Order: sequence, then C-alpha cells, then structure tokens
Amino acid sequence: PNPRYESHLTPLTMLRQVLKMALCVMAASAFQLSPSTLAPSSFRGAAITQHQEFVAPRCKAAGPVMGIKDLRDRVTSVKNTKKITSAMRLVAAAKVRRAQDAVLKTRPFSETLQKVLGGLIQRLKKDNFDSPLMNERPVDKVLLVVMTGDRGLCGGYNTYAIKKAETRMNELKAAGIPYDAFCIGTKGATYFKKRCNVVETVPIGNAPTAEEASKIADSLLATYLAGDADRVELLYTRFTSLIASEPSIRTMLPLSPTGIESEGDEIFTMSSKDGKFAVEATKLDPAAPEVFPKDMIFEQDPEQILSAILPLYFNGQLLRQMQESVASELAARMTAMQSASDNASDLITDLSRQMNRQRQAAITQEIAEIVAGANA
Repeated sequence: PNPRYESHLTPLTMLRQVLKMALCVMAASAFQLSPSTLAPSSFRGAAITQHQEFVAPRCKAAGPVMGIKDLRDRVTSVKNTKKITSAMRLVAAAKVRRAQDAVLKTRPFSETLQKVLGGLIQRLKKDNFDSPLMNERPVDKVLLVVMTGDRGLCGGYNTYAIKKAETRMNELKAAGIPYDAFCIGTKGATYFKKRCNVVETVPIGNAPTAEEASKIADSLLATYLAGDADRVELLYTRFTSLIASEPSIRTMLPLSPTGIESEGDEIFTMSSKDGKFAVEATKLDPAAPEVFPKDMIFEQDPEQILSAILPLYFNGQLLRQMQESVASELAARMTAMQSASDNASDLITDLSRQMNRQRQAAITQEIAEIVAGANA
C-alpha cells in the first residue's frame, strides 16, 4: 500500500464520494421510462410497444393536402378562370342584344309580307288555288332540319336539341317512315353524321343573315319540289327567357294556309336593371290580312304573285327561327358562364379559408417552438 495515497482517504473525503455517486444514481432514475410509456417509433417500436386494440380514424382525407404555396397558386388560377367566364358572359349578352336588334329590323318586312300573303290567300280561296308548296301528299320520306350551335360552353342547349331530334327520329322509325337530316350547326352535324344520313351541313354562326337563310331555304325548297322529301320539319329551340328555352318541332313544308293567316309573333327585349340582365316579352297579335278591293286589277295573275311570295315567306320564317335559336344559345351561354363565375367565387372562398387556416397553424407552431426554447 502507498502511504501517500492512504493519507488522502480521510473519512470526510470518502463520505463526499459516496454522496456524489448517490446523486448520480438518483438523477439517472428520474429519466428512466418504462416500455409501456414509450410511443411507437421506427427504431424501437416493435420491441417496446404492447399489443393494443386498433382504433379506426374518424375520417379520411379527401385528397392530398396542399401546402400554402399550392393553395395560393390554385386561388390565382381560379381567379383568372373567373375573369374569363365573366368576360364570356358579357360578350354573350352583347351578342343577344345584336340578335334582338336584327329581329326588330326584320319585323316590318315580315309583317307586311304576312299581310299581303294573307290577303292573297283569302282572295284566291274561292278560285281553288293550287300550289305545290301547299299541297298535302302522302308522306314517304321526311327531311328533319336540326338547328344546334357551333360551339359548346352553353349548358345543356345542344344536348336538349339533339335529344329532341332523336326522339322525333325514333318516332319516325317506329312508324316505318325513312328520314334524312339537314344539320344547321356544327354540334348537331358532328353527332348525327355517325348515326343517320346527313344530306347537308351548314354552320349557324352568331348572327344569321338573310343571305344565309336564303341559301338554306333554296336548298330545302329544291329538295321538297324534287320529291326527295314529302315533308320538311324544322327542329329549333324556342326562346323563352334567359334561364329557360324549349326545343320545338315545326312543319315548314307543306305550308298551311290557316297557319299563315293566324300566326302571331312574340318579341323579346333584353334590358339591365340594378346590374342584372332581364328579358321582357311582348306578344303581338297576328297581322291582319290585307283587304283588296273587289274591283282591283292585278298586273300579274294573283296566283303568280302568290307563288312568288311563298318562297319569300318561307325564307323569312327560316331566318326568324335561326335568329331565335341563336338567341337561345347565347342566353344559355350567359347562364352557364354566370353559374361558372358563381362556382369560382365559392371555390376561391373555400381555398382562401383553407390557406388562412394553414398559415395560422404554421404561425402558432412557430410561436410554440420559440416559447419552448426560451423556457428550456
């Protein structure tokens, strides 16, 4: 034994060393954790966890959780889409007013033509007037003139018109009557080309003119007079209001004298009140037939005059139905774009709320970490 080392091991020194060792053991025991208190981890979870019952989560996430940057980009994208839909709605409204002005400009000519035509029909009733455009004949084949739009983004406008045409085609098929289709509008032509015989396709455009209607009327009249079709039926969309339209079927050929005399009219006027678009309908009575004196001498035979006026009347009616179909399409596009803008506003609100919640949660977490670090 070393006497110098033994001299330093006094009872007081040994007591201090024992106390230090006891304090170290107590400190270590304060940080000891039982296996049951540890949470599962990727390192020791399998070794220290006990068997516990599985608890299903209350709900599942509907999709991937987007970060704040992704949400901000999404909000910006939806805002740009809303600007586009709002602009398309205003453009459609401007086109509706142009179509309305076109109808009002052609109204005097149509009214005068109907008066003269009605007066001639009444004058020639006693003479048993015979015209190929008015003669009823056995129906061996029908020509369906289907009016649709050239573009989409107009709600269910094209779908309803196509369904109405298919219903009529099924009725003719059940009756054993063959039919052909004459499509005015690109959407209808694209759909029916693979399903039936389409004899001709013509775009309808956004502002039908008298020249376009005259070309179509000449083609339909030539088909009817040549005997390729015994009846010409027109399927168009009747303009009811800005939020409603009704697909309708009308027999164009042969012409009915009673229908010509008693046909009324309805004019729609679009206006804006309190920043909202509205349509006012004005019903017009049928034009009274022109009364010709009994002693009136016609320079030409009244039958020749009537035969020349009937194609003009047919052309005017076709132009009017085209204008009404275009107005219905534009009104449907206005409604669709308004709905899209409203949905975009709702989506922007939801995304902004979600983004603000994530921002608040991130800020709260940072504050909590700062406070915990300061307390440590």
